[in-house]
Amino acid sequence: MLKKIKQQVWDLPVRLLHWLLVATIAAAWITSHRTGSVHEYIGYGAGAIVLLRLLWGFTGNRYARFRQFVRPAPQTLQYLREVMRGNAARYLGHNPLGGWMVIALLVCVGLLVITGWLTTTDMFWGYAWPVLIHITIAWTLIGLIALHICGVAFTSWQHRENLIAAMLTGKKAPPCEGDIQ
Repeated sequence: MLKKIKQQVWDLPVRLLHWLLVATIAAAWITSHRTGSVHEYIGYGAGAIVLLRLLWGFTGNRYARFRQFVRPAPQTLQYLREVMRGNAARYLGHNPLGGWMVIALLVCVGLLVITGWLTTTDMFWGYAWPVLIHITIAWTLIGLIALHICGVAFTSWQHRENLIAAMLTGKKAPPCEGDIQ
């Protein structure tokens, strides 16, 4: 039986930061009913992960860089139309919708960290509105995560490849005719 050769796409920092962010978001959600240092430290950890991913998005390898996978709005909308018609191209890295989802998730987590920190400052301590903003952003993040999981599942099905395994190993099948690198 022939073994399919896979190509390295996502490097260790991308994969490690991705799964660490998953873990910190889950831990923050689990501890969200409690105020205090555990939830705060988890939030600061998530903030550090976002900052590292932003740095890696400008200095990392080809498929880690934002300029490689964040596409202009017209190209992203065209890709969405192709997805709806069932003939979207396979991307070796993130597809245009996935690229914008990365940005949305990083921004959302960043805003959560900032609003969470604000609730601990003397200036905003005891006010309800910063907490309400923090909670609203947290629920927005949950919605984005659900959409992200659906997008990964749909794209995996559409292109017959396991994107979860690819985010664990960093490897994907090499491009075929019609794929976009």
